[in-house]
Amino acid sequence: MRMKSQHIFVIAVLVVVVLFFLVRGLFGGDESSTAQAKAAAPAKAGEAPSVQVKLSQETVRPFEVVLRGRTESARAVVVRSETAGVVAQTPAQEGSLVRKGQVLCRLAVDARQATLDQARANLRSRQLQRQAAAQLAEKGYRSQTQVLEAQAALDAAQAQVRAAEIALAQVNITAPFTGVFDKRDAEVGTYLSPGQPCGTVLELNPLLVVGDVPETDAARLSVGAPASARLVSGRLLNGRVRYVAREADPATRTYRVEIAVPNGQMDVRSGLSAELRVGAGVGAAHLVPVSALVLDAAGRQGVRYVLPDTRVAFAPVTVLEETPQGIWVSGLAGPVRVITVGQSFVADGQKVRVAQAQ
Repeated sequence: MRMKSQHIFVIAVLVVVVLFFLVRGLFGGDESSTAQAKAAAPAKAGEAPSVQVKLSQETVRPFEVVLRGRTESARAVVVRSETAGVVAQTPAQEGSLVRKGQVLCRLAVDARQATLDQARANLRSRQLQRQAAAQLAEKGYRSQTQVLEAQAALDAAQAQVRAAEIALAQVNITAPFTGVFDKRDAEVGTYLSPGQPCGTVLELNPLLVVGDVPETDAARLSVGAPASARLVSGRLLNGRVRYVAREADPATRTYRVEIAVPNGQMDVRSGLSAELRVGAGVGAAHLVPVSALVLDAAGRQGVRYVLPDTRVAFAPVTVLEETPQGIWVSGLAGPVRVITVGQSFVADGQKVRVAQAQ
């Protein structure tokens, strides 16, 4: 009976698989995988376990705290009217740069100029009365009390002039500082009562880059420390820490940190995402492979290394920075032979055989 084509195909696949395993058994597998397996395998009875190590030299390295952040305006003020009136002009364009004292909204003058003119005329009259009272007092026709009354009337007239000048000046709602007129809330014809907004002014120079630092790193930051911020566009901004909060956010247990960076052209906007790198001093650090990190019986993160007498020791470490070459950690001292293979099969104080050193 002739075999079906499907049966022939299945038999051929089985033959190929059997031949593959026979050839692999005769010539051996991947040498590197075999060596690593031997180094990581438990030792035979009475024999010290074998491990692989990598020599890590101590390096003086600047420490950095890396966190996510965002840009913010240094100040954002809603500019409000100090008097009542109808908006007659809006000289500043929304979104434009404005200087300190520049008019954002101008109210109708109405009777304010007339009130000022009346106050000035009254002042001139009081000045003449004060002068005449003084001259008559010198000739004995006026008492000193009358002279003082004339002086008091003059002082009141001067105060009325000053009040009228302020009322007239208040029709001009001006920018409190140099920045960006980000939003206009009043248009021509809008009636503003005292306290109602004309618009919002943002101060973008210096610009703030803010982030939330965890409580484990907050103590490492200080005011004046150098910092940099890389925006999503790739642009790099350099500045210094201007503020580190003393009280943690009760919800996140993090501390707010503010970086002030120059923004003379005010072209960097508020609200952009950024990666912050804040300087946290310099100190000793070691570069170790990520795979070398282990946990001890107490749950501490660290590395196991080989002492000169070939015994195993454990050192808790703090991760400072991750790089493609490995991770920079603190907590070790001097040259250290860090166990890179077999660290999970040895215990503190145990003697080992170093299979390979780099």
